[in-house]
Amino acid sequence: MVYTVSMRGAKPIILAVITALILKLFVFDFIVAQGLSMEPSIHDGSVLVINRLRYGFQLPWGKYLVHWAQPKIGDVVIFKTPEGEIAVKRCVSVSEKSVFAQGDNSLASYDSRSYGAIPLHDIIGKVLGY
Repeated sequence: MVYTVSMRGAKPIILAVITALILKLFVFDFIVAQGLSMEPSIHDGSVLVINRLRYGFQLPWGKYLVHWAQPKIGDVVIFKTPEGEIAVKRCVSVSEKSVFAQGDNSLASYDSRSYGAIPLHDIIGKVLGY
């Protein structure tokens, strides 16, 4: 018995994988929250939906090609800390080039009070849902 693989059946699967990869890299992402810094708003283990296009078009390695918006006070954003870790915090103050972000649980949050304002180019996106 000889089995053959038809490219006809593989094309939709390949197209779906490529589409999903493009959406994840440039449009939406999902992360799992770790820690207590955003309690009671976001619980440890919550799955967060991230809008990567909210503030501009960013390449997967972090460089923005175009900025079209800035985080607003109250936005929950995801960003790279100065140590290179990914963090989720709420914007409490915004300038033209940076944001000051704090966790909702101030007693358990390592945030801008410790490492300073976050440059806009380190903002990955806005948390849409949790």
